[in-house]
Amino acid sequence: MPFYVSPEQSMKDKADYARKGIARGRSAVVLQYDGGILLVADNMSRTLHKISELYDRVAFAAVGRGNEFENLRLGGVRYADAHGYAYDRRDVTGRMLANAYAQTLGTVFSESNKPWEVEIVVAEVGDDADSDQIYRITFDGSVADEKGLVGMGGSAEAVTNALKERFDPAAPLSEALSAAMYALSHEQHERRELDAANLEVAVLERAREHRKFRRIRGARLERLIEEARAADGAPASGAGGASAGDGAEDAENGA
Repeated sequence: MPFYVSPEQSMKDKADYARKGIARGRSAVVLQYDGGILLVADNMSRTLHKISELYDRVAFAAVGRGNEFENLRLGGVRYADAHGYAYDRRDVTGRMLANAYAQTLGTVFSESNKPWEVEIVVAEVGDDADSDQIYRITFDGSVADEKGLVGMGGSAEAVTNALKERFDPAAPLSEALSAAMYALSHEQHERRELDAANLEVAVLERAREHRKFRRIRGARLERLIEEARAADGAPASGAGGASAGDGAEDAENGA
């Protein structure tokens, strides 16, 4: 005989399941700086990106189950490309993509037995800081319009609180990265030393022509981390090979 489960209990069970799945992964932060929007993820994987470009001025960051947020990323890229081709590239906005993701995740959460264990951010850089947009979309399709910064993942509360301690929307990139690293090092309420090997970093650069997304990696990331540590007053760890491999910092223009 099948057991009856109330809709309220079913929704609660699915929400608990999704939160536990997200909590097993590392966190990510998105924040404004003086030149645009910085996206930083604690990511040990060399094969799966948590941060990606969606369209000209729009980027995507995610935490949780990799195959699920990768499906969301690809769907967002296709949706944006189709919309920009059919209408105008200026019609593709972060708000539009955030609402599309909210509909997808809300439908999966309400109609599927298993919710997706993901949490995502859609960020759009504007012509000035006041027009920047950062949207956080949770596993149940809820959308929050964040102001200036957002932390997400299993330790979102601890990471966000630590980020607020050092957040300055007018800070240069090195200081913004220092704030992001400080916040991510507080994951699970434990201080950890972060370096280029386990950081994924990208920016939406306001001054960049046409496509604003640029990955920061290789020698450029090593130097930026050293600058961030210097701004934080921490001793430099010596970025070996910082003079070679500058080509690794080139923009990744394909999503």
